[in-house]
Amino acid sequence: MTVGEFLAWERGQELRCEFDGYQSIAMTGGTIEHSEIATNVVIALRESLRGGPCRVVRGDVKIIVAGRVRYPDVAVTCSPIDPGSDLLPNPVVLFEVLSASTERTDRTVKNDEYGATPSVQRYIVLEQTRRAVTVVARDGDDWTEYPIITSGTLAMPEIYAGVVEGTPAA
Repeated sequence: MTVGEFLAWERGQELRCEFDGYQSIAMTGGTIEHSEIATNVVIALRESLRGGPCRVVRGDVKIIVAGRVRYPDVAVTCSPIDPGSDLLPNPVVLFEVLSASTERTDRTVKNDEYGATPSVQRYIVLEQTRRAVTVVARDGDDWTEYPIITSGTLAMPEIYAGVVEGTPAA
């Protein structure tokens, strides 16, 4: 299946699916904490991006990265978006909220895919069960990881507002 074939197929499905380059992968639901963290990120970014060329969207819009189709939990683009489109062009910052079922893919597979996509400048991985963030940033040809845990300073501390630390991630 090609990306184009997948997009045509997936648009006719009731469930959202990602495409790993070979097959479709059904998306599962998340926890309240997962939703709370992603929503907090969108709210914080929407305020800081207001009036500029960039837009933030929540995880119901697709991106194409490295020949795959993904639904990041939160994404930022600074490119024009076609009205009615379900594809976000040229993502520059991507956020994933970890869960037990997605952690391996988010930390390895998606990290590689996002790093292979020239428009992506930052990939931010947010843990659900503790206040810990990993920022992966593009610096020229390098794709470098910077972990930030509780002792670090989060530029957006409100992302964990309303989340009880230690809640098991589904």
